[in-house]
Amino acid sequence: MASPTVPAAAAARAQRLREALDEHNYRYYVLDAPSIGDAEYDAQFRELAALEEEYPALQAADSPTQRVGAKASTAFAPVTHGAPMLSLNNAFTDEDIANFDRRVREGLDDVDTVTYAVEPKFDGLAISMTYDDGAFVRGATRGDGYTGEDVTVNLRTIAAIPLRLHGKSKAVPRSIEVRGEVLMLKKDFDALNAKAVAAGERTFVNPRNSAAGALRQLDPKITASRRLHFFAYGIGAADWGDMPAPATHDELMRRLEVWRFPVAVERNVVTGLDGLLGYYEKIGIKRPKLPFQIDGVVYKVNGLAQQAQLGFVSRAPRFAIAHKFAAEEMNTVVLDIGVQVGRTGALTPVAKLEPVFVGGVTVVSATLHNEDEVRRKDVRIGDTVVVRRAGDVIPEVVRVVAEKRTGGEREFTMPTRCPVCGSHVERLEDESASRCTGGLVCGAQRKQALLHFASRRALDIEGLGDKLVEQMVEGNLVRTPADLYKLGVAHLAALERMAEKSATNLFGGIERSKITTLPRFIYALGIRHVGETTARDLAQHFGKLDALLEASEVELLEVPDVGPVLAHSIHSFFAEGHNRQAIDELRAAGVTWPESERVVAAKGKLDGLTFVLTGTLPNLSRDEAGKRIQQAGGKVTGSVSKKTSYVVAGAEAGSKLDRAETLGVPVLDEAQLLKMLES
Repeated sequence: MASPTVPAAAAARAQRLREALDEHNYRYYVLDAPSIGDAEYDAQFRELAALEEEYPALQAADSPTQRVGAKASTAFAPVTHGAPMLSLNNAFTDEDIANFDRRVREGLDDVDTVTYAVEPKFDGLAISMTYDDGAFVRGATRGDGYTGEDVTVNLRTIAAIPLRLHGKSKAVPRSIEVRGEVLMLKKDFDALNAKAVAAGERTFVNPRNSAAGALRQLDPKITASRRLHFFAYGIGAADWGDMPAPATHDELMRRLEVWRFPVAVERNVVTGLDGLLGYYEKIGIKRPKLPFQIDGVVYKVNGLAQQAQLGFVSRAPRFAIAHKFAAEEMNTVVLDIGVQVGRTGALTPVAKLEPVFVGGVTVVSATLHNEDEVRRKDVRIGDTVVVRRAGDVIPEVVRVVAEKRTGGEREFTMPTRCPVCGSHVERLEDESASRCTGGLVCGAQRKQALLHFASRRALDIEGLGDKLVEQMVEGNLVRTPADLYKLGVAHLAALERMAEKSATNLFGGIERSKITTLPRFIYALGIRHVGETTARDLAQHFGKLDALLEASEVELLEVPDVGPVLAHSIHSFFAEGHNRQAIDELRAAGVTWPESERVVAAKGKLDGLTFVLTGTLPNLSRDEAGKRIQQAGGKVTGSVSKKTSYVVAGAEAGSKLDRAETLGVPVLDEAQLLKMLES
């Protein structure tokens, strides 16, 4: 656009060049039908760049020259998605799909047949991109489904992604989140590895990992060099403005095409179960010849009104499912069986394997899950075994090839001491996992133990989050929770991204946490199966920590709702010398609470009733609702069972609401709860 500082001819030429380059990018990256050669494209690009350099007023965020060149990032800021990016449930058999189709028809008031939109399931990295008035303003990874990482600058380097939606202002929505998959085409992956081999560098394992790593580069120029691609498959939140909203998923995909997003040409619309299974078979045959990797197909109810009617369950939609291809399997040899200790203390046997290429990666280890699985499959050191891997699933040993045994194989024995901290290993009744009992001192559990200890419902150390705990653990600053109270401002200020003011605030939060309550302290210890309610019951019953420390399993069984498994778990925790020492160190560091004699819970209107809270209530926080229930004599627990009296459900209630409906437990909303409290 001409201005007092830009000649009209230069502005007009720049606009023509932008339109021409956008058209060339669309033809090359989306249609795979380039209209000009690389040399001519480069000449036009250089001319536009020169004009924008000579007349800075011509520079625009959606110019092709601005795809690369932004400053390198030092971190990825969090981005909250306008609508959650939920994952899909997986299906592996025809029976799974028949059940899905049946559930859909039942959810739509028993219709005879359903029309589905079907498409390949890309094996890449899911992203969401926001366009305001047609302009690309922000892009983010899926993250946990609710909050992702801001990778806007890196996404701008991907030529297949339009920086502005094609069409006049009334032909694009006011605001829209476009969802899709960033991936690397097979040919570009092969070229990347060929270049690495020529340079004597390490090659990449598969296109998916290469794409994911490239998108999270701190320098966008590195991302641009990886030749990433993109396919759109849907949308999130949208404000259609003056436009009519689409009625079907197929219509939505056609609109994305008009706006010049790449979409799968292999997509289709089918009817009923036969249509779904026929499409799956057809894509399975085409799979080796596709220019990109897929790990299955996706089925979605085509009608958007029907999708809304079906809704969601937990973290997945009821109206869609992923039909995965069969896992790849290969034979290899078990060189050894080791044990990994998880962050909750569970010991997992892991087979150390002779390296084998399966499912797109070289596998050197595979989970054996637990001791029972090792015995059931009879896996021994030296065995030839079948290893399976599908997508991102952790490789697992499927079965032993018994006919290849020589007699020299050795059986596996679960250790009785934790290989990390030396604490006793035990296996509770009715549990398949063996666990380390050194919860407060075990290095494998250290990060989880510290985060739990500092959490809001435990000792509530404000400012002590995941990244800081990770630094403290990796730098060996903190071994047990008691070590937190040995840190000064200087120690904290030396941590990455910690200014002196932040360090002073965190130090103050640690100091304030020294004054707590006995229920909070018991909960903070992280004893397996001991939640807030049990911690409160233990504090009320024993009155003093020392009385709890010396309690036998028989005495623990006298506490309300403490059964044999929980009593054994509590007793074992306090019987472990390492844990006792950590508790002594906490008390020596000044952590204290007002101790009293045994107390009896107050009687009230809700005496004898047990409640479970789920979802977001309109006015009360769950903490506030829980306190009011307890003040009225009721009990709040974290899981739904046949003994639950009521479930109080708010917005986005998840699996607890589903379980309540299955068990026939009465469900209240906030208004009904308040009425019960006031009656």
